Amino acid sequence: MERDGLEALLASAGIDGRRLRHALMLVCDGRWRTLADLVRESATSRRSIEALLREVRLERQGERFRVPLPHTPDYQDLFAVGEPPADPVAHLLPHYEHVVKRMRDLIGQAPAARQALDHVSATAETVVRRALLLGARFWLPRARVLCVGDHDLTSLAIRLVHPECEVTVVDIDERILAYIDAQGLGVSTRWADLRLGLPVSAREHDLAVTDPPYTPEGIGLFVARAVEGLKDDGRVLLAYGASERTPMLALKVQNALSDLNLTHEAIYPDFNRYFGAEAIGSAADLYILRPTTKTRPAVAARVDRLATAIYTHGPQSIESTPATGARPDAEARPAAGARPDAGTRPDAGTRPDAGTRPDAGVRPDAATRPAAGGRPDAGSDFTPDLLVGDWPKDLPQPRTRLATWLAKPHASAPSAVAIAVPAGLEAALPRLLLAGRAAHVRVHLAEPPPRELPVVSGVYAVTVDGRVLDAVRLPPPSDEAGRVVRRILDNAHGKLANTWREGLIAAAAARGATLTKNDARTLIRQAAPWAESVTVLEVPLHRLEALPAAVAETLATLPA
Repeated sequence: MERDGLEALLASAGIDGRRLRHALMLVCDGRWRTLADLVRESATSRRSIEALLREVRLERQGERFRVPLPHTPDYQDLFAVGEPPADPVAHLLPHYEHVVKRMRDLIGQAPAARQALDHVSATAETVVRRALLLGARFWLPRARVLCVGDHDLTSLAIRLVHPECEVTVVDIDERILAYIDAQGLGVSTRWADLRLGLPVSAREHDLAVTDPPYTPEGIGLFVARAVEGLKDDGRVLLAYGASERTPMLALKVQNALSDLNLTHEAIYPDFNRYFGAEAIGSAADLYILRPTTKTRPAVAARVDRLATAIYTHGPQSIESTPATGARPDAEARPAAGARPDAGTRPDAGTRPDAGTRPDAGVRPDAATRPAAGGRPDAGSDFTPDLLVGDWPKDLPQPRTRLATWLAKPHASAPSAVAIAVPAGLEAALPRLLLAGRAAHVRVHLAEPPPRELPVVSGVYAVTVDGRVLDAVRLPPPSDEAGRVVRRILDNAHGKLANTWREGLIAAAAARGATLTKNDARTLIRQAAPWAESVTVLEVPLHRLEALPAAVAETLATLPA
């Protein structure tokens, strides 16, 4: 049989030829496989596997293929001898087949992946092995584990394998947070756009696990936030993979880690396997990173200059905005001469396709700038007292950053606020509105916002004109439950349970009854155990949407 092409391919791979030889052995073992199966099992890029398959004799059955059994001996002398790198927890996995089966079902029913967030599902075996590795390497009783992003549902695997652990998930995807909560496994969930900060309640963990977007910017941001969520002696478990054909990309990512002054305690090659990501062999290494005394200063400097574009797909991809190092709110900066009150004509002076053209990132402010025109007080009944986000420097109003607006109450009490939201940060809109108590808020966005915001509708009357949203504050509700809910939402930076407690005490007093703080806390824990130690701005939206019913439940137990 002619093998010159195959031998030349293997020879050209040099010392990296083991991957191809292992893939050749797999395709000759008699099992039917798809291309995706072979990529994932061999942890070799799709491009390399396709080159290999062109050089061998195959028989096909639909999308599946194999080398015909009579021809297997023709290739045996080219097989890789020995096994791939040892799996540190392979000996444990057979004892947890019931967990693998449960995770396979959970992953299969999970919300669909979002390409714009670089979602690629890990296999059930992978997330269970992550949990097993945690227990094999660290002492986990009473340990606190933080999952920084969790489309893979690693948090659920950890709770199934190590129920003694306290596990918290921080994610931007409301669907994932709702799905994790719905499983009832005791995982705490927090909403966050990591470009704008890490929730205060997601700090002081022993371990952090993250499988971030595979860009230097994404790795740098997610690992920096993971470190912020750790105690000083904690560890970060990072999944990251690159094609064997692109070592320079891997170098950029490892340089981003080096900039954070982290030590590499271990790297397990090809530990993680995925459904998809065939360009990198459907596999990723697992890093165990340890902060040093120089890490936190490096993290503080790093997060202050991270860019909005951290993904490989969609409007938030690194290709969409060529400028790097900019603050997240810098990418929404209105064009020079534009005014925050000129948003009633959102399409004036802009191109209809400005937000979607491949070169739109050349003008990162073009997609969100308000209509150019007069001064803030000219031709409008809206004159902002405060600008949030990045606005033209010649505007006289005081200003603050988006991250600062979400992190703490503003020192002043502005009655009118203008907010510039860059492309990619639209998910923060409900929190940006709830973060202040202004009578009127005008928001300029890259894309038209939804016309209905369920949680916000209890606080503001919202109108939308193109890419501009106006929110006018409503008077307090007249009903008892509505007043307590409004009290909670109006104190968005405060501890939700504390504000709720004071609302119950006030409601009891209005009825001529007395309710102690401890009794109020007990009522809240029974109705909403998730409310402890969180703020309104950290809570997933599905929790806030359920808040009125939970408040009504606690009020129903008070004396009439």
